[in-house]
Amino acid sequence: MDEIVIRAMQKWPNVPNVFGWLRLDRRGNWLVKSRAAGAGEPPFERITNAAVIDFIGRNYAADEAGRWFFQNGPQRVFVSLEYTPLVYRLRADGKSIEAHTGAVPAEPKRAWVDDGGMLVVETDLGVGVVLDRDLARLLERIQVTDGTQAADEDIESLGAGGAAGLVIAIGRKRVPLGSIAAADVPARFRFNAAPAPAPGEPEC
Repeated sequence: MDEIVIRAMQKWPNVPNVFGWLRLDRRGNWLVKSRAAGAGEPPFERITNAAVIDFIGRNYAADEAGRWFFQNGPQRVFVSLEYTPLVYRLRADGKSIEAHTGAVPAEPKRAWVDDGGMLVVETDLGVGVVLDRDLARLLERIQVTDGTQAADEDIESLGAGGAAGLVIAIGRKRVPLGSIAAADVPARFRFNAAPAPAPGEPEC
């Protein structure tokens, strides 16, 4: 977290939290509630300012209840998630991955193909879906545990819960690969995709 944010939290410790104003879509875009939204207008608009995006990414974390938030100075802005709290994308080297926040995981741990055909990866940073534009390149790296290329039918069966004994090469590591239902991901990884205030919790 930025030092200026930490100092603001210490100076103003009891600022009410914000809910329902910030979203993260499955492509890693931040969406903010539109003040101009009306009849026929979208209620949320994409944040495009690079400095704002970087600031949110540096000050993005989760609380003990699995609610992800952006610490905006002294105020905690909770984030509604379209899918996972992180979105992973290929880095410039085309091999390793980074989060949508720009953070680079030290180590990928496991990966799954969900029932929608998306790749979900757990790292030391947390769980995230792989950006759709990078999905094909990563799925080409699925191997049988002996290192040989996996057969197309094995890869296709992952989304339906089949094909045990596969790994996927991410960076220099071969990561165990399984299957998972998208609906089970929040409970499995203990995050809240639709955060709401706890009883008695101040909000604005």
